[in-house]
Amino acid sequence: MLQRVISRLGRDSVEQESGAERTMGFGRAVMLWLAANMVVTTLLTGTLFVPGVSYLRALAVILLGTLVGVAVLALVGCMGTRTGLPTMVLTRGAFGVRGGKLPGVLNLAVLMGWSWVQALLAGIAVDYAVESLTGFSSVVLFTVLCQGVVVLLALFGHRGIERVEPFMAAIMLLLAAYVFYRAFSAFGFERFASISGDPRAGITLAIAFDVVVATAISWTVLAADFNRNARSQLGGIFGTVLGYTASTFVAMSLGTTAAAYALISGDKQQGFDPRVLVENFGLPAAVVIFLSVMATNTLVVYGMTMSYLDLRPQGSFLRSALVIGVISILGATWQGILDRFLDFLLLIGTFFVPVFAIMLADYFVVKRGSYDPGEVLGKGEGAYWYTGGYSVAAWLSYVVGAALVFYWTQISPPPFGATVPGFVATFVLYIAVRLVADRLSGRRTA
Repeated sequence: MLQRVISRLGRDSVEQESGAERTMGFGRAVMLWLAANMVVTTLLTGTLFVPGVSYLRALAVILLGTLVGVAVLALVGCMGTRTGLPTMVLTRGAFGVRGGKLPGVLNLAVLMGWSWVQALLAGIAVDYAVESLTGFSSVVLFTVLCQGVVVLLALFGHRGIERVEPFMAAIMLLLAAYVFYRAFSAFGFERFASISGDPRAGITLAIAFDVVVATAISWTVLAADFNRNARSQLGGIFGTVLGYTASTFVAMSLGTTAAAYALISGDKQQGFDPRVLVENFGLPAAVVIFLSVMATNTLVVYGMTMSYLDLRPQGSFLRSALVIGVISILGATWQGILDRFLDFLLLIGTFFVPVFAIMLADYFVVKRGSYDPGEVLGKGEGAYWYTGGYSVAAWLSYVVGAALVFYWTQISPPPFGATVPGFVATFVLYIAVRLVADRLSGRRTA
């Protein structure tokens, strides 16, 4: 029995030949991305929008922001399907064989932060449910237990993840439907629709839109890690779009509805707190939170492991996953991270919006949809070596793009949000700089 379990543990690799296994059809792609963002952080992100934004406008901006963000997610995933390479390895194509290492380091840090936040929220929700039933309370204990289960699931690699995610997604959808039913049967949809926005709450439509798009950008770091195993490009693209759009809209709308429900009920407790859900909807909400963390943090631990293997390809998948898993368990006990979540999410946009703009511009426009996987993985002076292993054009564009996104996000927010204009500006700038650089060097761009 033990030998059979050990034989099923993951042996995943960043190498194309040993790492990309075409095991994910359209249905599994839908269910994987459906489970991915049906997560407590997405639920609670939705609670931030009301009462700052009216209920109906919040639902509209959730849908619009998700459709914009999932386009980037699906296209980066398509790059993985075509090349068989994970996301952070693919950054080498635009940033250089050496230059592509920095996004991998940033990704490790960002995903570790995600894992801490989500595990802690699961621990809080489970603790609240257990305390209400038994009187026993220990947030730290339940946080450690939740993340411990996550690490065990991640050890089975992408094959194990693909098998377990559909079951979690189905259960979460059923429980979410129950919460919606309970909310609307208690007060009626018309009562929710009548909630108007309150500008004094600090959340505007532009900020809400940026947060929704930034959520998709935060998932794009894992897009190619899983979609490189898709059986077809169209199956991966449409499975990603359908699964991610459904999960994000349902999860964020559930959070918005929960906040509106609390507001109508006269509950003053608002904001980024899972108890808003558990207090108003009971044990089913706690189960949704627990399962969402199991589903999502498993993907996050897997993604951190793949990013580490990008930096150290000779490392062992199992050993790396265990070490990263232990760090994620210990860090999740730091409860102060919840106070910085919104800033953390917007910071992800600052870091990674320019990265993905440059990646997509380089692959689909400059390189005309073609990378040589062997050259991308190579350590020598090949096609993606550029100047000493770094692409000056990419890094120049990245610095300018990141500065623009930071300025528009933190200093002078435009009325239409910062994420989309930052992405477009970086995309266009990189193409222009790359064409000029290649013309000056006498090198063809494709």
